[in-house]
Amino acid sequence: MKTILTLLGMCLVATVALGQQDPLYTQYINNPFVLNPAYAGITSNLNASLSYRKQWAGFEGSPTTINANGHLSLQDNTMGAGLMIVSDKIGVTSTHEVYGSYAYRISVGEAKELSFGLQGGIINFRTKNGSLTLQDPADPAFASETSESKPSIGVGVLLTADRFLIGLSVPRMLSTRTAVGKTDFTHYTQHVYAMGSAVFFLNERIRFKPSVLAKMVQGAPASFDVNAALILHEKYTAGIVTRNLSAYGVFMQALVKDSFRLGYAMEIPTGRSVGSRFSTHEITLGVSLNVLRFHNSVGITTF
Repeated sequence: MKTILTLLGMCLVATVALGQQDPLYTQYINNPFVLNPAYAGITSNLNASLSYRKQWAGFEGSPTTINANGHLSLQDNTMGAGLMIVSDKIGVTSTHEVYGSYAYRISVGEAKELSFGLQGGIINFRTKNGSLTLQDPADPAFASETSESKPSIGVGVLLTADRFLIGLSVPRMLSTRTAVGKTDFTHYTQHVYAMGSAVFFLNERIRFKPSVLAKMVQGAPASFDVNAALILHEKYTAGIVTRNLSAYGVFMQALVKDSFRLGYAMEIPTGRSVGSRFSTHEITLGVSLNVLRFHNSVGITTF
């Protein structure tokens, strides 16, 4: 609907969510590859997934994210390669991304590996200002529709063991700016991610998996996700999550026929969050397959 209310609403979202230029994911802990290229190949097989996220469902112009990705273990599971395609839309703005990734792993001790990852690709930023009704049609900031593509590179590092994972990444290192008339716009500012997760074996059938993710971007306070999940029979995962104590959610994942995964997450914000009356939903479909002779892992992996 072409209303000034939509524009004002999206301006509010942009103001409050300065650190949210990167897409948000609730189920990142089931596939850290979406945040860290060093995860490519760590599952020692072919791992692919498709996810759809609708944030603040029912709020006009709210963020919608689609992510398709896959990564493959290579060279006797010592390196990995991956591909990721992302489409992220907020109001009249959209971002489309394509990345290729490469990771190399080395042993750093008994049952421990250090993985280094690189990714590179292209980001396209697009606005469709023609769908807005403006109080001032002559405003140069909204004078025309824009489409601009920029190169993007990212790096990451992961330390993994049988029962823990620690990672640091900057998946998009290049800040991007553009000028429309006399107005200078920042499309993107670097985000830094620090992730940690551990697994505790409660008994032969149940594992407890807590994790934390810190997100940092210049000009905004750090953001923290805290998760806690139970893994049952190595096939079913169920957990809870909070983001800055301003949104709470649940997530679950099921393994079907030892290769296919179905995941769902729902978040409910509090009165401290933008869109406090609207819930967020995220659905993920995935597959894990052994396709090369040295592949040796299927199903829901520990990390």
